[in-house]
Amino acid sequence: MSETTDQAATAYDTFNDAYDDRDDLLQPPLQYRFDGPDDAPVLVLGPALGATWHMWDRQLPVLSGDWRVLRYELPGHGGAPADPAYSVDDLARRLLAVLDDEGIDSFGYAGCGLGAAIGARLALLRPDRVAALALVSAAARYATADGWRQRGVLVRANGLDRTAHTTPERWFTEAFLVTQPAITEWAVQMVRSTDAACYVAACEALAAFDIRDAV
Repeated sequence: MSETTDQAATAYDTFNDAYDDRDDLLQPPLQYRFDGPDDAPVLVLGPALGATWHMWDRQLPVLSGDWRVLRYELPGHGGAPADPAYSVDDLARRLLAVLDDEGIDSFGYAGCGLGAAIGARLALLRPDRVAALALVSAAARYATADGWRQRGVLVRANGLDRTAHTTPERWFTEAFLVTQPAITEWAVQMVRSTDAACYVAACEALAAFDIRDAV
């Protein structure tokens, strides 16, 4: 067995030791919803930082024809309870608690940004349950770790208004910003409505995220 495989196995065992002790999981599960046929295979969609489950609305008509789509909210996003998560592992545990409660053993997963980090962690820690995986804007470690920390400092000091207004520049091309002003404004309002403490905690989670030794 290779050193990388040993490290991945150690991470798997460490996670499951914590996960199996359900009394220690004091954080509440994530807010979620289903769309699509009850008897279809499950596809979990993970949102980006600052986004709600509505970021997947345009894909839903196609996906929900063949999948039972589970969308979840990050803490403090989209009106979800403001219970900050300070690590990607914490978010993965909360999502697994939802899946356990729904009796879902196997599922496909697609995520963007923070949602992609959660999906990558799930695939490493519970490969027996992740049947398919699609990650967008993903990395084993984000090169902008210091940038995430700095953004958290700014939001903690000044709130989310400035960050909300600059988000479309990170998400969309210049041409899109010009031709789709309604979607651009929707993105601004979506980020602005996020709980600031939960946003800061998520920035810290992304800054600390590092699975290079396991992939």
